[in-house]
Amino acid sequence: MTTGQDNTGSGEAGTPAAGAAATPVQGLVEAGRKGGGLQAFQASLLARMEAASSEELQARRLAVTIGQAHCLIRLSDAGEILPLSSLPAPMRVPLTQPWYLGLVNLRGNLVGIVDLAVLSGCEAQARERDSRVLVFSPALAPNCGLLLSSVLGLRHISEMTQISKNHDAKNELIGIVGRYKDKAGIEWSEIGLATLLKEAAFLHIGR
Repeated sequence: MTTGQDNTGSGEAGTPAAGAAATPVQGLVEAGRKGGGLQAFQASLLARMEAASSEELQARRLAVTIGQAHCLIRLSDAGEILPLSSLPAPMRVPLTQPWYLGLVNLRGNLVGIVDLAVLSGCEAQARERDSRVLVFSPALAPNCGLLLSSVLGLRHISEMTQISKNHDAKNELIGIVGRYKDKAGIEWSEIGLATLLKEAAFLHIGR
């Protein structure tokens, strides 16, 4: 996975009124508060997004690393972000692909964890202190999760230069819908989680 909110009818400041639909940003912030899924500075960045316009929200991306690749993910595609260390070890499923790391029990829901780097033919991600699991939003696939090497915060794609579309042969990971370069010269690959869910390789976990 706050300022600028009207707390009328809320039981707690910054908490949506009962029955109100949580925004993608609220979902990520709550995940950080309850599960420790985001570091403090990341949760603060996401919380401030509540005061932004819809145009701003459309331009913002969650910045992460998957192995050596710098990646961008739409906030609306993200459900929760949790430290890998806070979860039980994934339970391996027999006769599945090496990139399908297994299932974890997340508050009674089974979530399958995928190493997108391995799926794309790259080196497996090291499981370290900064490793995270990104659970897809409920609107997409709440039982799917991606292993992340780290979460870097937020980036604004309007401040970057688009350098290619998803058909560029240089893409290392599957599910990429665009590539950008920031002012520091770092190249970013935007991963569309909805696009990823349409990839045949991603859907076929069996050997």
